[in-house]
Amino acid sequence: MKRTANLTIATIMLISLASCGDKKNKQDTKISTPDEMEAIKENTPEIADASFSDRMTGKVFDDYQQIRMALVNSEAEEVNEAAENLAESFTEESEEMKLMALAMEETDDIEKQRELFSKLTEKIEPLFKESISDGAIFKQFCPMAFDGKGGYWISNMEEIRNPYYGDKMLKCGKVVEKIQ
Repeated sequence: MKRTANLTIATIMLISLASCGDKKNKQDTKISTPDEMEAIKENTPEIADASFSDRMTGKVFDDYQQIRMALVNSEAEEVNEAAENLAESFTEESEEMKLMALAMEETDDIEKQRELFSKLTEKIEPLFKESISDGAIFKQFCPMAFDGKGGYWISNMEEIRNPYYGDKMLKCGKVVEKIQ
């Protein structure tokens, strides 16, 4: 009797596990109506499509955005990885910025990473401004960052996503310049 009960429980568990596995492999094939697609567009932040005059600056911009988003998400390990990629993207003429990226890679302290990101932004902004050849990017500012001193960052989207406070004050800030 006890053996039959154990066998029944084991069978039920196997069936449950097997059915869970099936759900992972199935794809939802729901087709959206034009109205649903428009609602999705309205609720999705607009991401700027910017091009730069040279490949290095484009790669630097992409890596910089990865760091920005990792800071928004307060993910120090992701900052480390993105900062390593950024450091590898710089040419020899950009040694100071490369050293800042390496310093971000070497620390796990998210607040230190944010300070370094602010300093990097000061140095990297002219590179982006000089090299943008098409589209737009956005210079943004949070007046509360760094004990009220404020902090700037460059974003690929107009919507504010604050890298200095993450989800504590996600939308704190404003666009101060559209760079084209």
